Amino acid sequence: MVVGVLKETFPGESRVALIPDGVALLAKMGLEVVVEPDAGVRAGHIDDSYKSKGAKIAASRSEVLKSADILLYVRTLGANAEAGKSDLAHYHAGQVVIGSADPLGEPGATQQIATTGATLMALELIPRITRGQAMDILSSMATVAGYKAVLLAASHCARMFPMFMTAAGTVSPAKVFVIGAGVAGLQAIATARRLGAVVKGYDVRPAVKEQVESLGAKFVEMELETAEGTGGYAKEMGEEFYRRQRELMAKVVSESDVVITTAAIPGRKSPVLVTTDMVKHMAPGSVIVDLAAERGGNCELTKADEIVHVHNVTILGPTNLPATAPYHASQMYSKNVTNFIKLIVDKAGALQINMEDEIVRETLVATGGEVTNPRIKELLGKSSPQSAN
Repeated sequence: MVVGVLKETFPGESRVALIPDGVALLAKMGLEVVVEPDAGVRAGHIDDSYKSKGAKIAASRSEVLKSADILLYVRTLGANAEAGKSDLAHYHAGQVVIGSADPLGEPGATQQIATTGATLMALELIPRITRGQAMDILSSMATVAGYKAVLLAASHCARMFPMFMTAAGTVSPAKVFVIGAGVAGLQAIATARRLGAVVKGYDVRPAVKEQVESLGAKFVEMELETAEGTGGYAKEMGEEFYRRQRELMAKVVSESDVVITTAAIPGRKSPVLVTTDMVKHMAPGSVIVDLAAERGGNCELTKADEIVHVHNVTILGPTNLPATAPYHASQMYSKNVTNFIKLIVDKAGALQINMEDEIVRETLVATGGEVTNPRIKELLGKSSPQSAN
């Protein structure tokens, strides 16, 4: 079988789905790799690097799309709404498309891919079980985003992060508040602490208190009901919960020089956690980095991919921080992808979709001309009440 590596077409996307070292790993599985010209250049991998590992460099994108049995993307159509459409005409039955597809947020794009006859496997749906960790692209990319969010905040903040004892006097450390202690939040906490800031962390799941404290941060406790969800995620709560949460959080936000928010719910609008009034009470020169900006933002004033200056506070809404560290982000993504391919290719190098495997079953969203994933079918209004349950 042939695995195709495509150059990303989403604006500003500099990652690549497979790095040269991944070519060697796939070759051991009996797979051939064909790469679109310059697919990895923006991530630091020239065509010769792929060739040295045994890959073939195609003459064009269309050659990859026509010849590959498996197509690897960072962003398929669902996560690449405009430019992603141009590849649809090349898809065909028996072909497998693998990548991030935002099926919960853009189920219509899943339907478009399904109509081509191709099989779509959305890597965002990897279940958060122990065996799935090596394939979990959300966690890998959240690690990069959490790290970069702190660097972004440090470059815009009026204060320096560490404490300095100087002849010109003592410089007090910056106070950083991280809202959400998932993968991105924990990485943000760790990075801010390494830079010398005084850090506080908060999450609606009390179980993560120990993790926050193990990184040297103080866990902010609030008298609220637990919001522990399934699969390692916080569950979505009602507006009354978020209203009470905002009341309790206001004091901590006002005392912080940097606030980093990470509360995103797959396929849903992000809950508003930081209000305009909270921003008004922050010190001049403070910074908010909103990692939930892509789905509306946790801050009421966030604008996706813009820098907003309101009440002497800088609010940043980056939507693709992993692309700002493309070399290592691609390295991690590529490893996730090669681990996933091991599940769907047998020892002879042939495709084998085992629906008894939980990871395969959850990530398969379309095949045989139809959307097959129950959650996506429900979003499309196709499932009956019985199948939705």
